[in-house]
Amino acid sequence: MTADEEDEMEDPDGEADPEGEPFSFTAAEADRGERLDKLLACGLDGLSRTRIRSLIDQGRVSSLGRTIADPSLRVKPGQTFDVLVPEPEPALPVPQEIPLAVVYEDDDLLVIDKPAGMVVHPAAGNADGTLVNALLWHCGDRLSGIGGVRRPGIVHRLDKETSGLMVVAKNDLAHGGLAAQFADRSLSRTYHAVVAGVPSPARGEITGDIGRSPADRKKMAVVSGGKPALTRYRVLKAFGTWASLVECTLATGRTHQIRVHMTHVGHPLIGDPVYGVRKTGIKGASKGIGPGAASAKARGLPEPVRDAVVALGRQALHAVALRFNHPRDARPMQFESELPLDIQRLIGSLESI
Repeated sequence: MTADEEDEMEDPDGEADPEGEPFSFTAAEADRGERLDKLLACGLDGLSRTRIRSLIDQGRVSSLGRTIADPSLRVKPGQTFDVLVPEPEPALPVPQEIPLAVVYEDDDLLVIDKPAGMVVHPAAGNADGTLVNALLWHCGDRLSGIGGVRRPGIVHRLDKETSGLMVVAKNDLAHGGLAAQFADRSLSRTYHAVVAGVPSPARGEITGDIGRSPADRKKMAVVSGGKPALTRYRVLKAFGTWASLVECTLATGRTHQIRVHMTHVGHPLIGDPVYGVRKTGIKGASKGIGPGAASAKARGLPEPVRDAVVALGRQALHAVALRFNHPRDARPMQFESELPLDIQRLIGSLESI
């Protein structure tokens, strides 16, 4: 599998890779002219020079918010370097008897309707109780990539609090075939989101390279030098001028793509605890509504709407449709999922405005 194919296997609202605590190191006068990789290996306990070079290659070393790409950089006194070391890989997941909403299943793959609140694969802070743990119980050793540590059978991801359809491979043939469709963008994923405000025009495209936010490495953002991303959207229904139901179809699949792109154009997802509670930085952009009661109240919303926003407790985002060709015989496969009750209740409250 090529690097580009791996990129396309990212999900627009997938969980960002686990991040550890950043380490900082400031070069002294005696360090003038020293190679960066050698300096950091000597200055940071437990990190070898090889490990430092790997972290630099991964874009995890920065200075004054700018990513450092050259391990042979000659440092200057007073320069401060931030090194972000990811959390260790979790141990091999164990099977757990967790109910799954299976929409379709055959010998090669299964399609599941993931509920909000379920993490896709084990990571720091979520060692078990994940979709992978459930799949290991449901499918046993039939899952593709069973020898892998993090994502056996997982071809793409959804964020913990994003609900909806996912396809899972049971064998290498299915995994390779589905991955190829992600890479050539023939696999189609459609989402419904409830966003603040009403996008104008009512149908369009959002572009903007997506990468780590220079202000907060745990968030994604539209940044120069990020990975190209394209989201097509159309407004399905407007609730006055305060909110709207929007359909998003993906031409690319970047981490948190829909959430980042909608925030970028001034229409963050209602309930989004990461991207929906701050101003976007764009003139005239909507502020958005996070999960808190105070945030909802600040917008002067009727009480039923405030209650629905608070009860939602997550971003209003659901993967409603999934279309691909079966990797064994190329027959068209299409699946749809109804909006879950929490988003239906939110929409019902908005219709009362």
